[in-house]
Amino acid sequence: MRFRSLARAVGPRLLRGVVAAAVLCLPVAVLALLVTRHFAPIVDLDERVVVAATDVTRAHPGFEDALIGWQSAFHPTMVYLYAIPVAVWTWLRGFRARTIWGVVTMLVGWNLGLQVKLIVERARPVIADPVSHAPGYSFPSGHAFNVAMMVTTCLIMAWPLVRRWPPLIRAAAVAVGVLVVVLTMLDRIFLGVHFPSDVTAGVLLALGLSSASYLGFSHRPKGHLEEDS
Repeated sequence: MRFRSLARAVGPRLLRGVVAAAVLCLPVAVLALLVTRHFAPIVDLDERVVVAATDVTRAHPGFEDALIGWQSAFHPTMVYLYAIPVAVWTWLRGFRARTIWGVVTMLVGWNLGLQVKLIVERARPVIADPVSHAPGYSFPSGHAFNVAMMVTTCLIMAWPLVRRWPPLIRAAAVAVGVLVVVLTMLDRIFLGVHFPSDVTAGVLLALGLSSASYLGFSHRPKGHLEEDS
């Protein structure tokens, strides 16, 4: 009986989340198909942008140092540590189911991002005079994906608390999150370790997975009442 009750409660949410993920992550699948098929307009643009960006980086050693510092600060193994204060805050304020959802979503998302890299197997940019090196495959960018995953999930997780703030402060919090994601995208390109399509795919995948997960979590089957906290 308990298993059936659990299945009735979880089943519709899981199905809703999976369907939402399939729809929301479709642009990433299309982009992956195009780059693996060497679609000329995207591949050519990717290569031109990376070459131009690394030329700028080489010409400004101080800029390169800043890029390396940002890369270290927002390495995937570090990113989710920054989510801990948010999780503690929401937990202590009584949003415990929401906190568990956020933590699980980020951990599962981290693993899914790695799996997508292994599926696509795109080589990293090859530059005559490289600025930096990074191991593994290129699509999607792990830095861009994990930063976007952390920022998006934390904002959703804490939104019941954030929305109580004055509009200007609330907008500033969202703007800071967006800025961190954009700077991470640029960091990967100017270091020459990812193509623009890689970082774009990373952010789109993170937005899709986090949003789909929340759609599943927030789903309330007919006749089923439950506190969000």
